[in-house]
Amino acid sequence: MTVKKTVSVWGLGAALAGAALAMASAPALAEQKLVPAQSEIGFVSKQMGVPVNGHFTKFDAQVSFDPAKLATSKVTLSIDTGSATLGVKETDAELPKPLWFNVTKFPQATFQSTAIKALGGGKFEVAGKLNIKGASQDVTVPVTLAQSGANTTATGSFAIKRLAFKIGEQEWADTSMVADEVQVKFKLALTGVPKI
Repeated sequence: MTVKKTVSVWGLGAALAGAALAMASAPALAEQKLVPAQSEIGFVSKQMGVPVNGHFTKFDAQVSFDPAKLATSKVTLSIDTGSATLGVKETDAELPKPLWFNVTKFPQATFQSTAIKALGGGKFEVAGKLNIKGASQDVTVPVTLAQSGANTTATGSFAIKRLAFKIGEQEWADTSMVADEVQVKFKLALTGVPKI
């Protein structure tokens, strides 16, 4: 259970970056909005070599994306760190504590885009600043956009290092128990995105 806690914390950072990047790649000429019920931010960490899955239940994004004006397009993502869950009650109770997300002092993790690059075929690269637990790191996230009618879905995955964000401090900094690398996966449903 303790190992799972560490994984969950790492996952939050990774999830935050992923979601933010995905949103940054979504167009925003009309009023663009996130559809929370159809969106997901998950993370996978390894605990003693075994993959452990988790996700965040509360997050939001402000998106302004125009594929014809990438220089002025931007995305801001916020994730409630207290919403991280691994699906195990005892483990989830540890995640908000100081050694993990320290929710009392750092209730949210954020991502702010700094540049969006088109790669062709609905694929984008979103660079920005990921802030978790008072630590800031530059991240670049690959995002793929798919459109169906008025809906746009941004998907992607990327890796972060949990220790760079102080997720799992003191005895939990031992990577032989919980790996330093955390894989973040996201699916963000958006409305109001112009045709790409």
